[in-house]
Amino acid sequence: MSKNPYDDLEVHAELNVVPLLDLAWNLLIVFIMVVTATVQGINVNLPKASAAASNIKPATKAITITAEGTIYLDSFPVTLPELETRLKQIKAVNPNFPVVIKGDEKISYKSVIDVLDLLTRLEITQLGLVTQKLVK
Repeated sequence: MSKNPYDDLEVHAELNVVPLLDLAWNLLIVFIMVVTATVQGINVNLPKASAAASNIKPATKAITITAEGTIYLDSFPVTLPELETRLKQIKAVNPNFPVVIKGDEKISYKSVIDVLDLLTRLEITQLGLVTQKLVK
């Protein structure tokens, strides 16, 4: 009777993880490169700030400063003292309301600083500056 040649072979059930680790390492490197390539700087040029569509929550107040220096609270033109009065009224109802400032690229820096000083005096701490996304 002849002997089966496969009877002497032992079965080794092993999983070679080296290719799997190589794949994971390569995916990690690609992910790091993609994430760092998409990080963008801040661009403060807003030529269409007052006309741009906004994704602002209804509770958020938008202060827009146009190229001519006109100040708007939401869509209503106001002077700096009127802005202060209206913000005080809003703060009395909701003390933690957020404010975003959209300034046209042609305005002087002083106009934005005046509004920021007003917000500081009123102790409005939730503040954002709107910019356009940097196009590369």
